Amino acid sequence: MEDSLFLKAAFSQKTERPPVWMMRQAGRFMPQYWEIKNKYSFLEMCKTPEIAADVTMLPVDLLDIDAAILFSDILVTGEAMGGDLSFTQGVGPKFANPVRTQADVDNLSVNVLDRLQYVADAIKVIQQRLNGRIPLIGFAGAPFTVMSYLVEGGSSRDFKLTKLMLHNQPELAHQLLSKIAQVTADYLNLQIEAGVNAVQIFDSWAQALAWDDYKEFSHNYIAEIISKLNRKDIPVISFCKGSSVFAPLMAEAKPDVVSIDWNVDLLDIKRRLPQGVAVQGNLDPHILYADKKVIKDRIHRLFDRMKNEPGFIFNLGHGIMPDIPFDNVKYAVEVIKEYSY
Repeated sequence: MEDSLFLKAAFSQKTERPPVWMMRQAGRFMPQYWEIKNKYSFLEMCKTPEIAADVTMLPVDLLDIDAAILFSDILVTGEAMGGDLSFTQGVGPKFANPVRTQADVDNLSVNVLDRLQYVADAIKVIQQRLNGRIPLIGFAGAPFTVMSYLVEGGSSRDFKLTKLMLHNQPELAHQLLSKIAQVTADYLNLQIEAGVNAVQIFDSWAQALAWDDYKEFSHNYIAEIISKLNRKDIPVISFCKGSSVFAPLMAEAKPDVVSIDWNVDLLDIKRRLPQGVAVQGNLDPHILYADKKVIKDRIHRLFDRMKNEPGFIFNLGHGIMPDIPFDNVKYAVEVIKEYSY
């Protein structure tokens, strides 16, 4: 694993080319994913270690990427704490028992690692299959993002109920976030103990927050989680939508890597981060819909910009969309792997 381009870049060491993995690389854009998905519910896939391993391995075998990421979901922590979670095709995740009152927050459990043991079991199966070929990334949802699903009861366009709690009942919001942060730190340490080689924290909805609210209700909890991780030789990646704005603050939480969305020049933002903090990103995923010559040009443009910058992992600014052609994703990986500094 010492030869891993991904781990070298995550620790800001020089690499002969940028390593590549992509958020949502094991997912709905793959026909092979649907062959599995049509047989099981989404939660069954997450909770059955052999099936989670099958899905995790798809991009390893079909795309030849430089790191695998555990197949799971950011909301498994919310479910373990007591959320009644379901996934419906075309609707997305739903919590049937939203968290909106003091009693709801009090009812959430924090000693829940036994309910997440299936994730540790899946990690062990995946590592047997990977057999040291490439690193495995574990992950968790950031407290604010998990909170927003628990409070809204599912996805939201405007996060109205969540923001009302932040603004009208900040003490209640902090109690809820503190509980989620405790579970998240324990959960990531469970993954590290089970054998992941890196972890990423996903704050998928951070861009909904104003700067002061992000600092108080998101950043502080991510910093707390990172400070509790058993992170020796385990790089920590911090991702949020909105990182083009929040990256300098995100770096204060002391991750090894900040994952950047596509709204900013990557070199410019890297130079604004402390020495030794790597960046991950930041191709607009919509580029993968485009003609192959456009895909190649945009990847080369990004790589030429980042030339001679240690600490650069190629990724998208967010996840692969479900209807992006598989061949285009495969072509993008080939272009990346042929590139050398």
